[in-house]
Amino acid sequence: MYTAYPHYYRNTFTPVWATSTTEALGLIQSAVQGERNDEMFYDALIRMAPDSHQVAIITSIRDDERGHNMMFRQMYKDLTGQEITGVSSEPPETVSSYLGGLQKAFQGELAAVEKYRKIWFGLPYGIYKDTVWGIILDEQKHADKYNNLIIYNMPK
Repeated sequence: MYTAYPHYYRNTFTPVWATSTTEALGLIQSAVQGERNDEMFYDALIRMAPDSHQVAIITSIRDDERGHNMMFRQMYKDLTGQEITGVSSEPPETVSSYLGGLQKAFQGELAAVEKYRKIWFGLPYGIYKDTVWGIILDEQKHADKYNNLIIYNMPK
């Protein structure tokens, strides 16, 4: 059943997911670093993958992350007139086991969805919001793929 709230409440209500444009721009900067870190982490997973099928899956995810990085960089430049600089090229975290790496990747993709959702709420309607929505859908798809790989690689 729908609850009708008083007019004064509807005018003062601020959703918990409200993000300012300034906050969204800061999150875009951190997203660029995150996408770069993911790309390098996935390179390590690719080297550990036990078969060509799994290599192909992780490679497709890694390639998507490269595209997301470029999209976030372009959005930031379009919205601020400035390039994102200072992205670290530190080596990624080490992967001690393939299954552990898959689980870390799965959790990372879910965390990215949450961060990118905040970005989405802080952008103006139009192409930037649509682009971030597409990235969110990709990240959810990646989580599904990693979940599938985790199940496939679980000890029987």
